[in-house]
Amino acid sequence: MISELSTHWRYAWMVTASMIAGVMNALAGGGSFLSFPAMLAVGIAPIQANATNTVALWPGQLTSVAALRSDLRKDLLPTVVSASIIGGVVGALVLLKTKQVTFLHLVPWLLLIASVMFGLSGPVSRWLRRRSAEPHIPRKPAGLPLFLALLPVCFYIGYFGAGAGFLIMTALALFGVEEMHTLNSLKVLAACISNLCAVLTFIVSGAVVWHYCLISMVFAGAGGYVGAQYARRMNANLLRAIVVVTGCLVAAYFFWRYQ
Repeated sequence: MISELSTHWRYAWMVTASMIAGVMNALAGGGSFLSFPAMLAVGIAPIQANATNTVALWPGQLTSVAALRSDLRKDLLPTVVSASIIGGVVGALVLLKTKQVTFLHLVPWLLLIASVMFGLSGPVSRWLRRRSAEPHIPRKPAGLPLFLALLPVCFYIGYFGAGAGFLIMTALALFGVEEMHTLNSLKVLAACISNLCAVLTFIVSGAVVWHYCLISMVFAGAGGYVGAQYARRMNANLLRAIVVVTGCLVAAYFFWRYQ
């Protein structure tokens, strides 16, 4: 009886966490800080939990790409897309080859790194906006150096992914892409394609626990819809602080539980 009650509570928490994750992703990002641990809480093995979480949250990224497609720079698409495909596939394959225990020990470090990167995204975004406001002559970055800069970031997205968006924007800015809307659209495209490649790799490899994935996908989508209604009314700095604190607390729990 106690075991059955515990299972119901874990199941309810996964549904709730998925809903909140969808709201967080619509408002500021960082939803995986809740939805991934919730997958673990219902008893999914660590690697399968990460794969299932990636698949569940991916449709929201696709809708973002559709909304931002007019801001994409066509001349940079071959470089960004190729780095995203290769990095996403290789990252997903490396994840699937990682031992469950090894990945579980990496999780708190990955969460902590993602939280720190998410925290840094605020100052970096302000720096990018200042650069975007300054007069400049648009120029096309050299393809190979930009590809090599984006590849490890896209690998990370395929492997774990949380907090990588601002790294993509920073890499593009350092190579001369300075218009903010362009940076944001290319960031969303790279994350979407990298995660799509990871999603397909996880599906083909049988790493997705579909029962939980579909439930999480539905409730994350509902949360995303709710979050989108309030996105423009919320203070961005406050939202970022909440996400960073949440990520650090979850990382601290995993350090205590698994290290």
